[in-house]
Amino acid sequence: MSMVIAESEAEIWSRTIEPDNGNLSPEAAQALMTLKLPAADVERVNELSAKAREGSLTPEESRELDNYLNVGRALELLQAKARLSLRRSTRSP
Repeated sequence: MSMVIAESEAEIWSRTIEPDNGNLSPEAAQALMTLKLPAADVERVNELSAKAREGSLTPEESRELDNYLNVGRALELLQAKARLSLRRSTRSP
């Protein structure tokens, strides 16, 4: 039995989503491409990032920023898979 050791949450997401496997239907891929953080969340990320640059994040804010970054990475992986799937679907006869 082989045991996979997860070094990071991003690696787990990458193995799960398989962004290099463009096997989504065009409809699913297009739906994923529309996903984005709401404007209020983008504003919050910008606030937290500014505080991080200043070195003034509280531990709670640091966890909150990490959560946003984790969601962002997962979204990037999903959209990479969606883009690849859309490219492949336009090449199919």
